[in-house]
Amino acid sequence: MLRVMTWNILTGGRDRDGTDRWDGIVAVVAAQRPDVLALQELRGLDRDGRMTELAGRVDMVPHLARSCFGQPVAVLVRAPLRVLRSGRVRRPFHHAAVRVEVATREGPLIVHSTHLDPYSGGRRRTEADWLAVAVRRTGGPLALLAGDLNTLEPAVDHAARLAGLSALYRRRHLRRDGRTVDTRAVARLLDAGLVDLWPHLGGGEPDGLTVPTRLGGAEFAGMRLDYLLATPELAALTREVRVVRGGHADTASDHYPVVADLALTPA
Repeated sequence: MLRVMTWNILTGGRDRDGTDRWDGIVAVVAAQRPDVLALQELRGLDRDGRMTELAGRVDMVPHLARSCFGQPVAVLVRAPLRVLRSGRVRRPFHHAAVRVEVATREGPLIVHSTHLDPYSGGRRRTEADWLAVAVRRTGGPLALLAGDLNTLEPAVDHAARLAGLSALYRRRHLRRDGRTVDTRAVARLLDAGLVDLWPHLGGGEPDGLTVPTRLGGAEFAGMRLDYLLATPELAALTREVRVVRGGHADTASDHYPVVADLALTPA
């Protein structure tokens, strides 16, 4: 069984006042022990060997993509998984996107880690289109898109949750008419043939909500913003999906991690 995890660790695991949350982050990763870890919001970790330092503490090898506008993202891989190739998705994302291909006995597994624009639904839709093309161009049946998509899921009534947000944060999730909930980014990826693994095989907490944690987050109101989207072939090999809550996960970030177990074997 191969375990994948996605997690937005909030500003590189450090707060504005200098508080370091690395010990909590490391504890969560150590407890879950993912084979592949997609991380977002890696502010400052692309400098001075800090990404290598954090990756070393969780005993994984990092593959990082820098951002021109926002924060880096990465995919970390644990031995004995063997990386076949990796690289940045070369589009002007607000944050970034990175692709890593690893060898399994069932065939190459291609994992994308990304973090979509937090402010503009139109930009998120465009970034989702870029990602759909990137996944399609990989050509393999076993592909996973993981990350903070900053988008509410389609076909769900979000009115009550959005009503609890201030107007500043509520409009991030509304179309230009100020009334229609903007779910286009996730909808575009589903229309491209990807499968949302939470409703496909969710468990545990209702709705798979990933924000906010006990650490806080005024821009959140009980939302599912973090996703694992898979090709149909990979979705058929998914055995469990869950949101990691409790312990250090409650305070290590403002997002909870999402974990999936896949019926794959390292090659």
